[in-house]
Amino acid sequence: MSGVSGRRGIAGLTFLPALLALLSLLLPAASCGGSGRSGQAPAETRVSPGEKAVLLVLAQTDFQDLEYSTVRDELSAAGFRVLVATKELKVATGVAGTSVTPNMLLKDARADDFLAVVFIGGPGTESLFKDKEAQELARAAVEKGKVLGAICLAPVILARAGVLSGKRATVYQPSSRELTSAGAEYTGSSVEVDGRIITADGPQSSKVFAQAIIAAL
Repeated sequence: MSGVSGRRGIAGLTFLPALLALLSLLLPAASCGGSGRSGQAPAETRVSPGEKAVLLVLAQTDFQDLEYSTVRDELSAAGFRVLVATKELKVATGVAGTSVTPNMLLKDARADDFLAVVFIGGPGTESLFKDKEAQELARAAVEKGKVLGAICLAPVILARAGVLSGKRATVYQPSSRELTSAGAEYTGSSVEVDGRIITADGPQSSKVFAQAIIAAL
């Protein structure tokens, strides 16, 4: 019996280096995905030159589910690749429970990589009203001549970024003062197009909003 147990012990020791080598390969891969650090994006999140890609920006929690799904589906059906950016690299959740795994951090999103940048609304969007990264992305989209969209509460982000001054725009009506105080002409329309800036008032206007973005592209 001692000889058998001895052979088992030797076999276990022989297997141990291989096990440790395997763990050394797996552990770095498991730890780097949730670090939140900037770096080279995985292949599936990189945008190739000339690719028809659109970026949707979501609040980490309580984004408007219907706005997101409608805009995503309309853009995808029209042949555009849709990527999502959020503040953190973890699952974003909508008001109605929709779960979305983001492709990139908001701070890593570059307007240059996309044909359009679209901010989705919902009550959670208030978390982005004062967000410098969201405002900088909106300004960069305008500076680069990209289509810039915002729906529901999200036009407030554009107003605070300073890109709606002198522009016709709409928003969820209780937030209309945010637009007028930023120098915009609040029209009260369901969807408003002024040049390459497209705004909408809420989920009921999602499809028309998406179609206006596609037409501008």
